[in-house]
Amino acid sequence: MSHPHPELKAAPPLPRGGLRVIALGGLGEIGRNMTVFEHAGKLLIVDCGVLFPEETQPGVDVILPDFTSIRDRLNDIVAVVLTHGHEDHIGGVPYLLRERSDIPVVGSKLTLAFLEAKLKEHGIRPRTVRVREGDRRGFGPFDCEFVAVNHSIPDSLAVAIRTRAGMVLHTGDFKMDQFPLDDRITDLRAFARLGEEGVDLFLTDSTNAEVPGFTTSERELNPAIEQVMRTAPRRVIVSSFASHVHRIQQVLDAAHQHGRKVAFVGRSMVRNMGIARDLGYLKVPSGLVVSTKELEKLPDHKIALVCTGSQGEPMAALSRMANRDHLIRIGKGDTVLLASSLIPGNENAIYRVINGLTRWGAHVVHKGNAKVHVSGHASAGELVYCYNIVKPRNVMPVHGEWRHLRANADLAIRTGVDPDRVVIAEDGVVVDLVDGRASITGKVPAGNVYVDGMEVGGATEASLKDRLTLAAEGVVTVVAIVDADTGALAEAPDFLARGFVHDDATFEPVVPVIEKTLATAAEEGVGDARQLEQLLARAVADWAFRTHRRKPLIIPVIIDA
Repeated sequence: MSHPHPELKAAPPLPRGGLRVIALGGLGEIGRNMTVFEHAGKLLIVDCGVLFPEETQPGVDVILPDFTSIRDRLNDIVAVVLTHGHEDHIGGVPYLLRERSDIPVVGSKLTLAFLEAKLKEHGIRPRTVRVREGDRRGFGPFDCEFVAVNHSIPDSLAVAIRTRAGMVLHTGDFKMDQFPLDDRITDLRAFARLGEEGVDLFLTDSTNAEVPGFTTSERELNPAIEQVMRTAPRRVIVSSFASHVHRIQQVLDAAHQHGRKVAFVGRSMVRNMGIARDLGYLKVPSGLVVSTKELEKLPDHKIALVCTGSQGEPMAALSRMANRDHLIRIGKGDTVLLASSLIPGNENAIYRVINGLTRWGAHVVHKGNAKVHVSGHASAGELVYCYNIVKPRNVMPVHGEWRHLRANADLAIRTGVDPDRVVIAEDGVVVDLVDGRASITGKVPAGNVYVDGMEVGGATEASLKDRLTLAAEGVVTVVAIVDADTGALAEAPDFLARGFVHDDATFEPVVPVIEKTLATAAEEGVGDARQLEQLLARAVADWAFRTHRRKPLIIPVIIDA
C-alpha cells in the first residue's frame, strides 16, 4: 500500500500517454471534494465543493480547495463534472467560475438546477451540459460515461473516464439501497460491464468504510416518521438537510396520511424544495403544502413544519427556535424530529440545540433515540461487493478522513487487490497512472483557502491563530512615548487591555522591563521604530507569560516625543 510521504517533492512532468490524478480536497477530511485529472495536456475536474469550518477557524464562512496548481492552466480545463448536488461537491464552483466563467459544467438535471440557483446569487450564468445515466460524452481527450448511483440526494452519478492511459471509475458519493424511494438503484450491472472492460483505477467513497455490514434502506425509516406524525399531541417540527429530497418526501407522505398540513421554513429549504417539486423529484399531494401564514389558522395537531438546521448551524431555523430568536415559538407538547446524521465535529452544536428545544418543553426525536436517519454512504459490505464486481487493477480511496481511507484500502486488499496498487493519497498528492500502474510521484500545493465574508483567501492560518489568541488570551496595547534623542521613555506608558484580566496596578511591574528594553536598544543603536516595536512586544509578552501564565496578543505603539 503506497503512503504519502511528508518529504514528497514537486511532481515531474507527466509521462507521455499517462494519466495524472490530483485531489485538491476531500482526502483526509469530509468536504470540499475536488479531483483534477490530467491527460494529453488537458484537465478534467470532478466536483468542486466546500468544507465547513471547525471551532478552531473563527470567522470563516467556508473553506475552498486550493486552485494554485491549476491557476495558470485554466484554459486547459475541458469541463467540470459534478457527481451530485451536495454543498461539499458543488459549493466551490462559483469561486472556480470567477476565475474562468465559460468552463462547461456537466451534471444531472437536479444537480445543475441546485447549482444554477446558487450561481444566480453570485451573478454568474454558467455554460451547462446536462447528462443522465447511460450517457457517454467526450470532453477533450476524456470520454465520460455516466452511471446511476443511489445517495441521500436524487440524481447522483458515478463517472467512468476513459483515456488512452486507461479507464478510471469514480463512484462519487454512493450507497446500495436496494429499495430506494425513487426506485433508481446503484447500477451494479454497469459497474460489472465496466469491470469486464477493465477498470484501471477505482476511486471509491470511504465515508462509511469503517461501518460493518450494509447501510439500512431509507424505507425502514417510514415507521418511526409515521409514528411521530400519528402520536405527536401538538405540532411536529422536522429538521433535515435542505437537499435530502427523499427524506422530506417521507415526511410529506406521513404528514398527509395523518391529516397534517406542511410548511417549509428556512431560505435554502424553501428554495431547494421548490426546485425539486418543479422538476418532479418531490411529489407533493395537492393542498398539502401551505405558507407559514396559513398555518396560524390551523389547530396544532394539524401542523408539520420542515426546516433547516439539523447540524446545529447557528443561523439556521432550528437553532434560532432553540434560542427563542425565531417567529416559531417552540412550546410544551411540540415534537421536534431531527431526521439527520451527526456530522463529525458538529456533535456539541447539535446537542446544544437538542437541549435548548427540550428546555422549552419539546419532545426531541433524533438518531440517538429513534430510527429516523440512515447514512447516504456505502458501508463495508457494499464496498466489498463493488471491489468484487469491478475487479479494479488499482484503487484510490477518496472522500474521507485518514481512518476512513485506511479502512477502505484494507477492504480492497482483502478482496484481492495487490497492496502495492492501493494508493492512499492526501490533498495535493500526485498519483500517476502509467502503463497500468498507479503510484505517488509528488505533490502540489493544496492548503486551506478561507472565505471570510467577501474576502476569498484573505484569512490565513496566521490570522486565524491571532483570532484564537484574542479569544483565549485577550489583547494588550502598549503605547510608549519615546524621546528620539535618548531612546528613553518621555512619560509613563499607557496600557489598553481587552479580555486580559487586570486591574489598575497590573501593569506597574512591566514599566521597568520596558525601560530596560529601550535602554538596551539605545546602547545597540536600534533606532528603527518597527524594530523597537518588535523588541517591546517580545519583552511585554515574556513578562505576561512569566507573571500571569497568559499569552495575550501584544500590540506595541511607539511614538516619537
